[in-house]
Amino acid sequence: MSNMNTPHTGTARSAVQVAALIVGAVFLLAGVLGFIPGITTGYRAMVFIGHHSGAMLLGIFQVSILHNIVHLIYGIAGIVLSRTWSGARYFLICGGAIYLLLWLYGLIIDQASAANFVPVNTADNWLHFVLGLGMVVLGLALARGTAKSKSSR
Repeated sequence: MSNMNTPHTGTARSAVQVAALIVGAVFLLAGVLGFIPGITTGYRAMVFIGHHSGAMLLGIFQVSILHNIVHLIYGIAGIVLSRTWSGARYFLICGGAIYLLLWLYGLIIDQASAANFVPVNTADNWLHFVLGLGMVVLGLALARGTAKSKSSR
């Protein structure tokens, strides 16, 4: 039986590791795309922080330099943590919980106020909800199946 905390060294990854790798890659891609004019509309109106950023990823999701950096960091974290079963599970569950908190934050704040420093709009809020819920569900469901199969050996 292999240790669940050791880095992946063989050719097979667990389902939770694959999920974390894919989610991390998607976040990394979103962070990169947020810096590409054309894919991000209003690119020249992008600011580092705050609700005054006029940049919209895919013309839908309000982004700022900070928002894009957060996506890049999340992406790198997902890819790095996907190397181990426990790291992948942690990334999906805890990262998803953080996104659910960000969703709640986006619902509570006034989007036209200084509290909207990320920034978020309604489309961002609901994407954060879907991402957060999806990550938590993936982390719990895929890790549970792996833990059961590992304990039955």
